[in-house]
Amino acid sequence: MIEDYDAIVLAGGRGSRLGGVNKPEVRLAGRRLLDIALAAVSGARRVVVVGDVEVPDGVLLTREDPPFGGPVAGVDAGMAALSAQGVEERSLRSSRGTSERHEGPSPWTVLLASDLPGAEAAVATLLTSEPAAEHDGVCLLDGDGRLQWLLGCYRTEALARRLGERGDPPLTAMWRLLEPLNLLGVPAHGASVEDLDTPADAERWARREGPVEW
Repeated sequence: MIEDYDAIVLAGGRGSRLGGVNKPEVRLAGRRLLDIALAAVSGARRVVVVGDVEVPDGVLLTREDPPFGGPVAGVDAGMAALSAQGVEERSLRSSRGTSERHEGPSPWTVLLASDLPGAEAAVATLLTSEPAAEHDGVCLLDGDGRLQWLLGCYRTEALARRLGERGDPPLTAMWRLLEPLNLLGVPAHGASVEDLDTPADAERWARREGPVEW
């Protein structure tokens, strides 16, 4: 079971397949998709949202550079924000003459898309997995057995290493960033890994959960 983790929630993108709406702000049965994602990672030590959205108190907010630069740029921005927050926390504790058990970044980092209506059950399944020492991370699998990169939990050190190896110009595809890692694929065990990306998706989720509003 993975208990000590930070989380990066990716809330960028143009929502072009939904007519250009801001997908994290889409409401399913009265809840923003972003709030569903945040509830899914509520056990994280630190949470950062990458995107142009409003976030609750206690949640970090940053933006990828350039805006709409893609998910890898979003992950890079999220990691930078988490690192900066960790430095600030350590500096504050030092100025107060206090210390805590946890120093530095969490050993694990969850990467989560913000357009997953089933994120709470999916992340709960993800965090109960048992990656071995040789695994760099764990991802849920879809029905076809494909790794879901943005329903994954990665060793922070391995993720930071891959971001440092992006090259120039930097790669932009998530699979190119993460495929070289030794990842454990875990069945979803009934949790949904489906996103809400099109009007047809919205209709399907509305039949399951309630009205979809944007």
